[in-house]
Amino acid sequence: MSRTTVATIHLGALRHNLARVRSLVGSARVMAVVKADAYGHGLERVARALGDDAEAFAVAAIADGLRLRAAGHRQRIVVLSGPDTPSDIAEMQRLGLDALIHHDAQLPWLARADPARGSLRVWIKVDTGMHRLGFDPARIRDIHAALSAMPAIDPELGLMTHFASSEAFDDEDTARQIALFRQSTEGLAGPRALSNSAAVLGWPDARGDWVRTGGLLYGLSVVEGKTGDDFGFRPVMTLATRLVAINRVGKGERVGYNGTYTCPEDMDIGVAAVGYGDGYPRSAAAGTPVRINGCTAPLVGRVSMDLITIDLRGVPTARTGDRVTLWGDGLPVETVAAAAGTISYDLTCGMTRRVLFVEDET
Repeated sequence: MSRTTVATIHLGALRHNLARVRSLVGSARVMAVVKADAYGHGLERVARALGDDAEAFAVAAIADGLRLRAAGHRQRIVVLSGPDTPSDIAEMQRLGLDALIHHDAQLPWLARADPARGSLRVWIKVDTGMHRLGFDPARIRDIHAALSAMPAIDPELGLMTHFASSEAFDDEDTARQIALFRQSTEGLAGPRALSNSAAVLGWPDARGDWVRTGGLLYGLSVVEGKTGDDFGFRPVMTLATRLVAINRVGKGERVGYNGTYTCPEDMDIGVAAVGYGDGYPRSAAAGTPVRINGCTAPLVGRVSMDLITIDLRGVPTARTGDRVTLWGDGLPVETVAAAAGTISYDLTCGMTRRVLFVEDET
């Protein structure tokens, strides 16, 4: 655990964001994506807060489905990578998990599944252009027919795809993906799931029967130049630490590893107890903002394992022990991510075990 670095998870904001998603998607049902430990916010914590308001959860691994079942959640849980080995089939049947099927290797495993273990719900992944997981659209009817004939497979087969560039709302590739999905699944029975978080915002004609929302639930945006707040979502994580030292450093002196910052004048340099050992990005450039006493102050020098250094010239009231907000409350994580050359998801997913997590109802 870090000395003072705390991630506060705002459960009220989480529930607000789910309600905001619902206001955007009409009659579509919401599959809350809680993979990667709920984007770093805590799997069980997030699932408990959402409760039955989430009609389904989506995870990346069977182990996450086991954790959710152990915590008492009974709604549908979709494993987005599907079974990885033949033995996974029986475990998915035992836990009542939905399997996403995306590759020929998985088909014989399903054909050999024992119906006595229970019916297995299946989603067919259609590769409409992401070229990561999924079947060629030209094969979807044959795959659908083959799965329909397997005795252990639930007769309701879902149909799913994933967009490569839906955060660009005028992207021609996304329009092509939507058209290809519709063409390849036309006339086939079963619920459709197309939209990820970005598509919920920018592609209303891709709603389908289910939407898969991850980032939006946590108040995160991947739309360039936009924050979650710009779309009516609230940040669910606030990361903060405290100043542990304030040093007067002379003009011309250099700060931090390799002396990458040279003081232009005699100035106060704040030292805050957070670093890449906590998950704060080492790639955060000089000028990356933090918030202290209601003021914005820039990082100077390099992020180290345990500490960052801050130009306090704009915060004359700063004192040792003052709170330093790194992202969240008053400072969008998207702003920090852009300064670090990454996306907001990367930052929230990167919290390490020495960060203390607390909850509140705001």
